Amino acid sequence: MILFKTEAGQRAIKDRSVIVTPRQRSAFILFDGKRSMDEVVAAGLGVTREDVEQMVALGLLVPADGAAPVVQTAAAPSPAAVAAPSPVPADTPAAAPMSHQQRYQAAYPIATRLTAALGLRGFKLNLAVEAAANWEELVGLAPKIRAAVGTDRAVELDRALGI
Repeated sequence: MILFKTEAGQRAIKDRSVIVTPRQRSAFILFDGKRSMDEVVAAGLGVTREDVEQMVALGLLVPADGAAPVVQTAAAPSPAAVAAPSPVPADTPAAAPMSHQQRYQAAYPIATRLTAALGLRGFKLNLAVEAAANWEELVGLAPKIRAAVGTDRAVELDRALGI
């Protein structure tokens, strides 16, 4: 399936109003209306079909369907509508268990915000967080983040990671 970037998607990626993983951001660049989803997934960026399908669901990409690119200008996704799933407290009985990918998507922006607030002293830690490609890697960095920002500020991250 050939995919095009939407105008709203380009705006959202540029102003970072939509939370996507670094790999999704890199893959977004490759969607030029000429490459298929399979080509982008096979490009070696680590992006999966589910990642691409999520970008389509968010309105960042649209299928070509053999026609000219569809530009969505009136229905730009609102940040609230496309934000990462909010972490659900473990004691909520009706909460469905979150997958590791969902937990990663919820925790990544929290971790980057916490480490970015450290300034220069947290620069290496911030780079490590940005390089974390999955839930397991982010969980591995959680103790370092907790030590740097304090236990009370890391509670939100721990909850999002499910640890």
